[in-house]
Amino acid sequence: MAATHSTRMLILGSGPAGLTAAIYGARAGLAPIVVQGIQPGGQLTITTDVENYPGFADVIQGPWLMEQMQKQAEHVGARMEWDHIVEVDLSSRPFRMLGDSGTVYLGDTLVIATGAQAKWLNLPSEERMKGKGVSACATCDGFFYRGKKVIVIGGGNTAVEEALYMTNHSHDVTLIHRRDSLRAEKILQERLFAHANIKVMWNREVAEFVGGGEPEGLVAVDLRDTVTGEIQRLDTEGAFIAIGHSPATELFKGQLELDKDGYIPVEPGTSRTSIPGVFACGDVMDKHYRQAVTAAGTGCMAALDAEKFLAEADFEAKPVRSLQEA
Repeated sequence: MAATHSTRMLILGSGPAGLTAAIYGARAGLAPIVVQGIQPGGQLTITTDVENYPGFADVIQGPWLMEQMQKQAEHVGARMEWDHIVEVDLSSRPFRMLGDSGTVYLGDTLVIATGAQAKWLNLPSEERMKGKGVSACATCDGFFYRGKKVIVIGGGNTAVEEALYMTNHSHDVTLIHRRDSLRAEKILQERLFAHANIKVMWNREVAEFVGGGEPEGLVAVDLRDTVTGEIQRLDTEGAFIAIGHSPATELFKGQLELDKDGYIPVEPGTSRTSIPGVFACGDVMDKHYRQAVTAAGTGCMAALDAEKFLAEADFEAKPVRSLQEA
């Protein structure tokens, strides 16, 4: 017979946002349950060098950082469940989630920290070169390419912003776009075209990422002309894929308000969603910053918001005694 687990705070997702929410929730005595999902630890478990998380003088490893967060959450009383949620019911409290293990999870509050995945080009050579010169986050990894020749792939706001950002580290930035015009906002395009250190290559798509050296690192990309089909090799030491992100919100469609891009909108300055008692934190609600430290910050907010919600609900549920009864 399948098990049923109940908790005051149910957390879906185990990246920096979910685990920070678990730490704060556990310290508040809410005995949170964290359902870790298909990728326990989130995207940091596939990130090697982390140099921008506060508190560490030396470069640390993403998987190690997530191990430490999980240990801290467990130490203060959070419970980890290795399960993948396949169904949710947010129509009433307690909120209900069903795992593919058959286990049912019930929560008086729900913290959604399912994150967002970067979109990739899905080339075999791209997969091989991830962490060896190919990245999906310039603000995360750009520092490692100081003084090097880099490319940014994409044509929307994210791509233009990342190309502009990379000029802080590189004097030679090339934006690669498969069409002959950009989708980015006009003001961003104006800044891009006006920058002396940025070149744009139109009607090009990456056919292959080329590695070399010992240890292997990115040395070039083969670009295909989308009009003629001609292949051209471009030397580069860093490539940043900036073609968008996909928030992990498929489970909540039709039950929770989502924006046009699939992210969960929250009340400004809070983690409150369109359903009372349901809170969102991390990259699933943040399409702008997408950093581990900002995700952790919103995880803290979600736990504090959930704690306040429960306190108010408990107060309202208590019968009011008269002065004679007191």
